[in-house]
Amino acid sequence: MESVRGVENSMKEKILKGFGVVVLIFALLFVSVLVILKLMGGREKGEAKIIVTNFVAYDFARAVTDDKKEVAMLVKPGTETHTFEPTPEDIIKIKNADLFIYNGGESDEWVKGLLSDNDIPAEKTMRMMDYVGLLEEEVVEGMEAEEEEDVARPEGYEEYDEHIWTSPVNAAKIVDGVRAKLSEIRTGKKLVYKENAEKYIAQINEIHAEISEVVKNANRKELIFADRFPFRYLVNEYGLSYFAAFPGCSDQTEASSATVAFLINKVKTDDIKIVLKIELSSEQLAKMVASETGAEVMVLNAAHNISQSDFDKGVTYVDIMRENVKVLERALE
Repeated sequence: MESVRGVENSMKEKILKGFGVVVLIFALLFVSVLVILKLMGGREKGEAKIIVTNFVAYDFARAVTDDKKEVAMLVKPGTETHTFEPTPEDIIKIKNADLFIYNGGESDEWVKGLLSDNDIPAEKTMRMMDYVGLLEEEVVEGMEAEEEEDVARPEGYEEYDEHIWTSPVNAAKIVDGVRAKLSEIRTGKKLVYKENAEKYIAQINEIHAEISEVVKNANRKELIFADRFPFRYLVNEYGLSYFAAFPGCSDQTEASSATVAFLINKVKTDDIKIVLKIELSSEQLAKMVASETGAEVMVLNAAHNISQSDFDKGVTYVDIMRENVKVLERALE
């Protein structure tokens, strides 16, 4: 009797082991299929369908879709946008996306090669710089000129300022461009996208009207930045002049004594009350100029990126620009 039970137990153990092996094989097959599907362009449930490079592209796509879960930003909140390099995982996300939105310009130099190397069709991409009139980068009096790289440039080459969204007028055009692009891809949602875009453009147009009014009533038309200057499109739109330590995309962080002296002298001579810096940058230079002149330091936010806490709170481009209106009002007193 005991031997029979022993045989039965042995058989049960073998069956259970065999069942375990079968389950393991199926599990491995399932995981393998998921990996293969992802590499071939499949998309997991809940994965973002619109991939963007920077914060403004994220915010504009979020506004048009009215669904932030649909949009994923490659540049992490709180990090430097000008030195971003995509990971293999980022490339897979771009390949699997319904739409890939990027700005263009110096910070997105990596995009051109990625698109051609991976055969990503043009209808699945949107370059924001194609939707507005472009301005060349410039070096104004007192500014640290960037070191010239030993790179061969094609004849007629022009380097454009990439910070197109700092003008609300441009921002409205880009939002409408996102609407048009998404409407081509998802024809069934044209009316929804149109309604969402119109609402957001109306808010952006309010910002434009407010800045226009501030400039109209301002006592001065000059801004001083003890920092990089990514506001070429903003000052051009409203007829303002400026002086700054570095160009908008400069990777320099330390100004020469000549640049520091120029800014200090300019603040004193022109009786400037507010010295400006941009978001997520060091205050060292701005504080130095302020301490020598008695000026106050304030932040004019270029919306390159936002902090993780602000991102989690749902801060938008419009929120940032509303704060900028207040700063401009003070700076132009």
